[in-house]
Amino acid sequence: MSSLNEQITSFLESVGEDNDILHFLYNLNNKKFDRKNQSIYYSGPFWDNKEAIAIIETLLSGKWLVSGEKVNKFERQFSKKFGHSDSLMVNSGSSANLVMIAALKKYFDWHYNDEIIVSPVGFPTTIAPLLQNNLTPVFIDIDIKDLNFDLDEIERKITKKTKGIFVSPVLGNRPNMDRIADIAKKHNIEIILDNCDSLGSKWDHNDLSYYAVASSCSFYPAHHITTGEGGMVSSNIQEIVDLARSFAWWGRDCYCVGSANLLTNGTCKKRFDKWLPNVDIVIDHKYVFSNVGYNLKPLDMQGAIGIEQLLKFDDIHRMRRLNKKTISEFFMKHISGIRVVDEHEKSETSWFGVPIVCDTPSIKARLVKHLEDNKIQTRNYFAGNILQHPAYSNLDNASLYPIANSMLKNIFFVGCSPTYSDEMLKYIESVLKIFIRC
Repeated sequence: MSSLNEQITSFLESVGEDNDILHFLYNLNNKKFDRKNQSIYYSGPFWDNKEAIAIIETLLSGKWLVSGEKVNKFERQFSKKFGHSDSLMVNSGSSANLVMIAALKKYFDWHYNDEIIVSPVGFPTTIAPLLQNNLTPVFIDIDIKDLNFDLDEIERKITKKTKGIFVSPVLGNRPNMDRIADIAKKHNIEIILDNCDSLGSKWDHNDLSYYAVASSCSFYPAHHITTGEGGMVSSNIQEIVDLARSFAWWGRDCYCVGSANLLTNGTCKKRFDKWLPNVDIVIDHKYVFSNVGYNLKPLDMQGAIGIEQLLKFDDIHRMRRLNKKTISEFFMKHISGIRVVDEHEKSETSWFGVPIVCDTPSIKARLVKHLEDNKIQTRNYFAGNILQHPAYSNLDNASLYPIANSMLKNIFFVGCSPTYSDEMLKYIESVLKIFIRC
């Protein structure tokens, strides 16, 4: 009798040609590119039947669907892969930032309105968790060269209330981490990393754990690896991860994970103890609550997908770098009035996209329209200056950040997805070649 894996594979093969979703999953890297009808998306999941099998096997396991043994295994393997002591998986990258900041605030005893330095450019998920935890974001304009912090401005904004620098590498490209580390050490403040766009990026051969006290990561379909939705908090300080887990799991004290939940005495070896000082009975540690938390747990099938995705990561990293190099050369060869942002000589960037800086807004508008008309997807650098948006406009004066204000006018990006075939790359170059005639 065939194994469950073999039965699932046979099933996927039998329906793959007739079912669009399964066809996409199963034949993602084998489909012939259709120039007339197929779009080139800026990103998307790089997976095959192994992820589909992992999902189905988890569903058929007969165990609870919520966070369990697969999630715990993914956390451990992720930590080992990227050099962390421990990691916590949650239901999104946004949730990862939320509980990471909450954990850091409690661990370091940060107070109301303590300050965290951030960039005004990017996605709101680096700003919102600071506000949600009653911390004050302090904004630094960007450097047009790499679109990251203007490092010359950071020290000018550090005060006695500054507790950290929240680094969010632009499209995977890290700022000068040597300078940021020197500033942080000089002023005794922490480096926090939003690693959602930059998983696998290195500086001077070091991964993120070398510089940051904690980091977050997103597994949204556009990101380097995906579990559909999902996120991760990582740190080399165990207590920070334990606190993040508490905030993500209703605020409870218990940090048993995976199969440890089945142990009579749990991970702590004293699950049944007098945890509540004012209650004269033995209390199960799993139901003692020390923090005001949330329910941000992922599903176990997401952990199962993550395990398979990690096995593909080295290929994903290599192909993103190669595709970024190839597409950059296309733009620089065929388009005038633009610049492609490149990495620092000490960086090994795991590119999320290809950042294009246009000399004028009109060049950007014409180029974006041309690409989109030819089914090549583009993106602004997300929100541009977040201070220009209604929800955040009261935090600071947007006009004080002129380079950030230029982001929506002059800058966009295209993809460098590992799903791009040679045919797709040739098509991108052919579209760029005719731009000058448009």
